[in-house]
Amino acid sequence: MPIEFHCDHGKRLVLAKAYGILTEEEIFGYQREVWSREEIIGYDEVIDMSEVEKIVSPRSNRIRDLAALAASMDSRSTRTKFAIVATDDFAFGLGRMYEAHRTLNDRSTREVAVFRTMEDALAWIGRKK
Repeated sequence: MPIEFHCDHGKRLVLAKAYGILTEEEIFGYQREVWSREEIIGYDEVIDMSEVEKIVSPRSNRIRDLAALAASMDSRSTRTKFAIVATDDFAFGLGRMYEAHRTLNDRSTREVAVFRTMEDALAWIGRKK
């Protein structure tokens, strides 16, 4: 799987890193696999896209669909944060599109932001590496 993740239960944080060529199926698969786990409800998340070589261009409506799926899996009782680290301009732009769709979704309880560095992302989340 081109997206690996680690759950830091002490920090209530999911750290993910994507590699290689990334498809929308893999992104949707990650969302379903990881965020269906009961033990991480209410955790913050950081995904590092800096090692992605190529993102197979998703249709813009699929980004909206991903945001809707993710919002449907959000904890209703806890507000959380999701930071996307994207050094590449294309990945950064897709991240911003996702951020906009999450912000506009009434079911979303997760604040999303896109960053160029891991340090900035972790500072925004309120965690240190």
